[in-house]
Amino acid sequence: MAASELYTKFARVWIPDPEEVWKSAELLKDYKPGDKVLQLRLEGGKDLEYRLDPNTKELPHLRNPDILVGENDLTALSYLHEPAVLHNLRVRFIDSKLIYTYCGIVLVAINPYEQLPIYGEDIINAYSGQNMGDMDPHIFAVAEEAYKQMARDERNQSIIVSGESGAGKTVSAKYAMRYFATVSGSASEANVEEKVLASNPIMESIGNAKTTRNDNSSRFGKYIEIGFDKRYRIIGANMRTYLLEKSRVVFQAEEERNYHIFYQLCASAKLPEFKMLRLGNADYFLYTKQGGSPVIDGIDDAKEMVHTRQACTLLGINESYQMGIFRILAGILHLGNVGFTSRDSDSCSIAPKHEPLIIFCDLMGVEYEEMCHWLCHRKLATATETYIKPIPKFQATNARDALAKHIYAKLFNWIVDHVNQALHSAVKQHSFIGVLDIYGFETFEINSFEQFCINYANEKLQQQFNMHVFKLEQEEYMKEQIPWTLIDFYDNQPCINLIEAKLGILDLLDEECKMPKGSDDTWAQKLYNTHLNKCALFEKPRLSNKAFIIQHFADKVEYQCEGFLEKNKDTVFEEQIKVLKSSKFKMLPELFQDDEKALSPSSATPSGRTPLSRTPIKPIKVRPGQTTKEHKKTVGHQFRNSLHLLMETLNATTPHYVRCIKPNDFKFPFTFDEKRAVQQLRACGVLETIRISAAGFPSRWTYQEFFSRYRVLMKQKDVLSDRKQTCKNVLEKLILDNDKYQFGKNKIFFRAGQVAYLEKIRADKLRAACIRIQKTIRGWLLRKKYLRMRKAAITVQRYVRGYQARCYAKFLRRTNAATIIQKYWRMYVVQKKYRLKRAATIILQSYLRGYMARNRYRKILREHKAIIIQKQVRGWLARLRYKRCLKAIVYLQCCFRRMMAKRELKKLKIEARSVERYKKLHIGMENKIMQLQRKVDEQNKEYKCLLEKLTTLEGVYASETEKLRSDLGRLQLSEEEAKIATSRVLSLQDEIAKLRKDLERTQSEKKTIEEWADKYKKETEQLVSNLKEENTLLKKEKETLNHLISEQAKEITETMEKKLIEETKQLELDLNDERLRYQNLLNEFSRLEERYDDLKEEMTIMVHVPKPGHRRTDSTHSSNESEYTFSSEITETEDIPLRMEEPSEKKAPLDMSLFLKLQKRVTELEQEKQAMQDELDRKEEQVLRSKAKEEERPQIRGAELEYESLKRQELESENKKLKNELNELRKALSEKGAPEVTAPGAPAYRVLMEQLTSVSEELDVRKEEVLILRSQLVSQKEAIQPKNTMTDSTILLEDVQKMKDKGEIAQAYIGLKETNRLLESQLQSQKKSHENETEALRGEIQSLKEENNRQQQLLAQNLQLPPEARIEASLQHEITRLTNENLDLMEQLEKQDKTVRKLKKQLKVFAKKIGELEVGQMENISPGQIIDEPIRPVNIPRKEKDFQGMLEYKKDDEQKLVKNLILDLKPRGVAVNLIPGLPAYILFMCVRHADYLNDDQKVRSLLTSTINSIKKVLKKRGDDFETVSFWLSNTCRFLHCLKQYSGEEGFMKHNTPRQNEHCLTNFDLAEYRQVLSDLAIQIYQQLVRVLENILQPMIVSGMLEHETIQGVSGVKPTGLRKRTSSIADEGTYTLDSILRQLNSFHSVMCQHGMDPELIKQVVKQMFYIVGAITLNNLLLRKDMCSWSKGMQIRYNVSQLEEWLRDKNLMNSGAKETLEPLIQAAQLLQVKKKTDEDAEAICSMCNALTTAQIVKVLNLYTPVNEFEERVSVSFIRTIQMRLRDRKDSPQLLMDAKHIFPVTFPFNPSSLALETIQIPTSLGLGFIARV
Repeated sequence: MAASELYTKFARVWIPDPEEVWKSAELLKDYKPGDKVLQLRLEGGKDLEYRLDPNTKELPHLRNPDILVGENDLTALSYLHEPAVLHNLRVRFIDSKLIYTYCGIVLVAINPYEQLPIYGEDIINAYSGQNMGDMDPHIFAVAEEAYKQMARDERNQSIIVSGESGAGKTVSAKYAMRYFATVSGSASEANVEEKVLASNPIMESIGNAKTTRNDNSSRFGKYIEIGFDKRYRIIGANMRTYLLEKSRVVFQAEEERNYHIFYQLCASAKLPEFKMLRLGNADYFLYTKQGGSPVIDGIDDAKEMVHTRQACTLLGINESYQMGIFRILAGILHLGNVGFTSRDSDSCSIAPKHEPLIIFCDLMGVEYEEMCHWLCHRKLATATETYIKPIPKFQATNARDALAKHIYAKLFNWIVDHVNQALHSAVKQHSFIGVLDIYGFETFEINSFEQFCINYANEKLQQQFNMHVFKLEQEEYMKEQIPWTLIDFYDNQPCINLIEAKLGILDLLDEECKMPKGSDDTWAQKLYNTHLNKCALFEKPRLSNKAFIIQHFADKVEYQCEGFLEKNKDTVFEEQIKVLKSSKFKMLPELFQDDEKALSPSSATPSGRTPLSRTPIKPIKVRPGQTTKEHKKTVGHQFRNSLHLLMETLNATTPHYVRCIKPNDFKFPFTFDEKRAVQQLRACGVLETIRISAAGFPSRWTYQEFFSRYRVLMKQKDVLSDRKQTCKNVLEKLILDNDKYQFGKNKIFFRAGQVAYLEKIRADKLRAACIRIQKTIRGWLLRKKYLRMRKAAITVQRYVRGYQARCYAKFLRRTNAATIIQKYWRMYVVQKKYRLKRAATIILQSYLRGYMARNRYRKILREHKAIIIQKQVRGWLARLRYKRCLKAIVYLQCCFRRMMAKRELKKLKIEARSVERYKKLHIGMENKIMQLQRKVDEQNKEYKCLLEKLTTLEGVYASETEKLRSDLGRLQLSEEEAKIATSRVLSLQDEIAKLRKDLERTQSEKKTIEEWADKYKKETEQLVSNLKEENTLLKKEKETLNHLISEQAKEITETMEKKLIEETKQLELDLNDERLRYQNLLNEFSRLEERYDDLKEEMTIMVHVPKPGHRRTDSTHSSNESEYTFSSEITETEDIPLRMEEPSEKKAPLDMSLFLKLQKRVTELEQEKQAMQDELDRKEEQVLRSKAKEEERPQIRGAELEYESLKRQELESENKKLKNELNELRKALSEKGAPEVTAPGAPAYRVLMEQLTSVSEELDVRKEEVLILRSQLVSQKEAIQPKNTMTDSTILLEDVQKMKDKGEIAQAYIGLKETNRLLESQLQSQKKSHENETEALRGEIQSLKEENNRQQQLLAQNLQLPPEARIEASLQHEITRLTNENLDLMEQLEKQDKTVRKLKKQLKVFAKKIGELEVGQMENISPGQIIDEPIRPVNIPRKEKDFQGMLEYKKDDEQKLVKNLILDLKPRGVAVNLIPGLPAYILFMCVRHADYLNDDQKVRSLLTSTINSIKKVLKKRGDDFETVSFWLSNTCRFLHCLKQYSGEEGFMKHNTPRQNEHCLTNFDLAEYRQVLSDLAIQIYQQLVRVLENILQPMIVSGMLEHETIQGVSGVKPTGLRKRTSSIADEGTYTLDSILRQLNSFHSVMCQHGMDPELIKQVVKQMFYIVGAITLNNLLLRKDMCSWSKGMQIRYNVSQLEEWLRDKNLMNSGAKETLEPLIQAAQLLQVKKKTDEDAEAICSMCNALTTAQIVKVLNLYTPVNEFEERVSVSFIRTIQMRLRDRKDSPQLLMDAKHIFPVTFPFNPSSLALETIQIPTSLGLGFIARV
């Protein structure tokens, strides 16, 4: 094809750009051969002249059509080149938010730097079992492909994950391992998959660190082999590690961190168990603070430490080993803080008692002095002597860092070994899948030994990758039988030889390390001498003699020679290692056990990374004498060996490649840097894959796909029946150059660009057809529009003119009316104004005059009051002045008198001090003393006289006092009376005064009230007038308010109705959720129960040898009582907690029925016992009283006393029974009763009490019946005794004479009366039976007459027939006669058997009762009263029930019944030939008979056996839809029968009178109804699982892939990953397949008689499964998200709806379950451009979540050029509008979700007595009753 055909006007090309790498441009004119300049226009509108290279004249790369952009596989692009690859990745990453893309066999993964919801378990389930090309690219698809190829090809697999640091390698590898763990599961119960996943947090903590490029960068490479057994389940794993970056332990660059484990330790330093480590903040330690970034945003190191420890525990690293690991790590941190002090230039020292070193030695268990010495010294050994030499400070620091690195590397290897031990499996490994997580190609400004090793490893991997790609291409061409031409691809073997061959770079490096004085400079010179100008891949920099350049497959890299030798040696001092080996800490020497032979300077690993771990890969034979040679292996040598082993492993497996791309260096989410991306694409081999593919035939189509896509380019005559020949003929016409395509066996192969050319031809033809269609349709539409507009204009004119005339007439009428209205209105307004003004004037005058009068009055009043105030104030002021003057005068007087007194006092004091004063005072004192002596003598005499008088007066006083006392008493009495009188007078006076005051007050109040009343009257009149006016206003307001209230009421009612509807919906949802939780728990319980049964069987098989004739049976008693018996009543309240207690109850060996009954009746029995005891005491008192009376007269014997004695005996026996039961209960409770369950207040206790009420009531009824029967028998016995015996007659006469009490006579009369009634009833019954017999005989006579007549007619007819026909007719007649007789005899036989059984039962019952009565009577009758003559038993008739509709079987036949009716029954035969639900009816009729017999053990045993047998059948044939459907319908019918015939009013509404007679009489089986309901739920869930397994393979193919409407969707080009063809083949499923399967399900359920409501629920579940699986696949398949596919889906959904209409299931809710799928299909078809479209989408897609809507829009892919992609801005608009919507963030629907099922009551109209049991069931041992 000529270039001029492609490089035409408007063709789009790619041109190089220094910033964007490649820019898109459009040709402004056609290219002609020889043109040197292309006229281009950039996308920004700028015109450009692009000059072609004059040497190569290479044209710019053509751009792919828009419909190919965004393809899942890069190899599907028509033009395969670098700009096309880059643009496709950018569109998928930025616009569609898709991070995965296929590139042939490679999965390109771009790191989004954001958490995406695409790794959940639902996504894993969606990818499981799918073909790789059928789903969108994903790491799970690669993992699934590896897993399938391992199982299919029996070959080991490898997944090679590579990329730069920060590209997401570790995460990709982690997700691949999670996929294997989830899909395969483990072969044992040891949870190996959990251990495999648990190794990730451990390895990340010790091997990952924060770098400037990645917060969780893996600083080592690892290869994990996940082992599988023969059933392809995980059994174990093994890990190999490569090149640990040890230098990070001692040094971190800016904004970087050390390994995570150090920061986790520091964050957990405050934990009690870490106190001994003496850690602190990370900023305290040198080894953790150098990067200056100790914290990662969003990461909690303390929580990560918890996860690390949990993972260690899961992998078997116990607590002591964990603490040992943390101890060593803490020691490394403290070692980094050890500081050195320089003594001189050649020596250094450590400060005495240096704390960091002390802590390090304590943690490591070594001697402080020894370690301190060897950190500052080293030992030098020569041939003759050994020297100890001090080292300078910088060497000591380097030695310290080397020791820390060495310890960490050993610890790393030790942990890896223990992880491998934990993941090792004892089971033999059948196959494995390896996951290689290794560093990608690296190039920095300064590249050293680490980058050299990394790039060497990538060269080896790239070589393996190229060979594999080349091999696959060759196999594809050979398979299609296309001539194979050698494709030139890049072989990097020369580069590998340069590195690893003899005298290569590594060889020269090892040789230089052996030299005594080897250095980096000498090694560089050797490299130049050996390879420069001899190898094209080796170069020397111009400006450096210490560097070299290697041309790698990805780019040129310049390596600095400085440090190569030291890193290749990685020196560690031997003495320091010996000190550590002598440690008391046991774990530390373990790390160096294999170090005995590797302590030379060349033994350790590079300062950058460590070699392969010690996992046994290949045993290496070591010859004697070779030890020293092995010791001196350098790091490069070790790395080369481990790399060779890795390549051998990879070459022995089938590789799968994942290339991780880092989109930008700033970790911005969904930001694409083209320069960085191109660098990585070149480095990882993706472009090499493209180049190899493009060199051959990259585009490949099957013949059917090509025909479907390009059918539009063919004419009708070109279409042949042979598709292959048709395609050949068309291609020969379209593409003239035969070299541009090749015809293979099944495919057509195209060169690059040919598909684009075909697409261009197709688009041109479609465009021309569209233009013609548009032209015709637009003309037709415009003509139609013109005619419509003309007709509309005429109509509008007519109506407008009429309207204008009517408006003018109306205007004239209104003008005239307005004039009249104005006249009257103006008059009215003027009158109203005048009246208002007049009234206002009068009011103003009155108010003004009143105001003026009040003002004058107030003025006078104020003046009067002011005068009074002035008077009072002036008087007060005068008094105040007088008081002040008086007070001042008194004060002055006091002051003066005080002064005078002070003067007088002073004079007296002076006189008192003088002697003369004393003398004056003492003059005359002697005379005074003598006078006083005389006076004393006189007074003594008077005293004596007075004493005498006193004695006389005392006597007189005593007599006088007695008189005075009596007088005083009288006076006191009179005084009290006087006081009372005076107080009464005073009180009366006070009351009179109060009354006067009250009178005065009331009079004044009366006056004020009268005044106020007058005033109030006036005010009220005025108020009334005002209120009337206000009333009118309020009425108007009221009307308006009522109107508003009515409107608000309407609004409120509407809102309330809406709220009510919403609340009811919410309640329904809550109910469904609760029901779903319960049914899920039930499902889980059944699963665990099955698991328990399986384990039990395995245990019995493994442990116990079965005995002959012994067979293990299920414990029906425990399963019935403990698991099911009392579940119904608790289900309504607290079902789940009680079910959790069931397993503990199952273990109790106690009889559960007795336990339950006794436990419930504890309190009732005690109360009943007390009542009976009281009644017994009362009866005994009555008996004693009667005995006292009988001593005076003979004993009375009558029916009443006999009744009382019988009742007392009955009570005593009942009391004994109660005591026994109570003792048994106490014993049982003391042995096995749980206190929390059997406590009186416990729920279980209450339930048990309620369950036994029926038993106690039944006992009471039986007791009363026995008493009545005994009394009646006694009375009959008295009546039938012979009257000729004198003794009895005399006794009876005496008894009658002595029955003076009226009550006794009445009781005797009543007894005789009842006896007569019984005899009369017997006589009448005999009479009725006689009449019935006569009627039966008459009927037989009549039937014989009719038979005789019929025989005569038949004989006459036979005589008229010919001889042959006569014989045939007679035979036919004889057969019918014998058949009728046989049927009649069978009916008679059944009736006779029935009557015999009835009589036998009655005979047993009466015989038992009579025996008990005779024993009781013999005990009560004295020997003199016993009569020798036999007593004729009286037949007391009992009201019998009609027992039709029951089936009787023997207890021994129960297992046979269950086996024939359940275990061995074939559903298909029963469903076709017999009535639906026949097994359920038979089982219920058997239950009815057991209920009639009142045999609770039989009922319990039958129901338990039935339930267990149904479970066994479903466990055995649970994958057969017919079996599960059959037993679901029968279980539901059995449940409905138990409800319908339960006797409860709610279930008896629809019964016939005959059916009501068949209700259960003795047992309430509500508990078993709940058990059957639970069983039905389990069967329903199993049915859903079965139909899901049947439907699942059909859904995707039938609903999505198959083209129901042919030709609507075109097939797009596909890449190497071929998707499933949409063209229907013989083996593919179509929509018709799904409909046929649905018909099959529906017909089977209808044949089995399943309830219609239950069928609706099953159909709803089926449609949900169809919708969910279809939508999930649509969301994971970009090729399905197109407009045409939306039309196909809507058509398929309409077919499903049509099926629902045909089956009358539209109201089942099934259509609603398809709503998300319908809305997704509509979303694919609606417009997606404007804001109005966004609003419409948001309102339309209410059943889809925001994540699903955005995902569909991102995946939307045009199939034709006429469609457009969804713009990013439109998707952002949708997200903004939906940001407030609260829905689940989950992307996929839960396809495993099962709706909660209900079983509405559905009574049967079938009469039980009409059911016939066919002989085919083998139930001849049961009989109808």
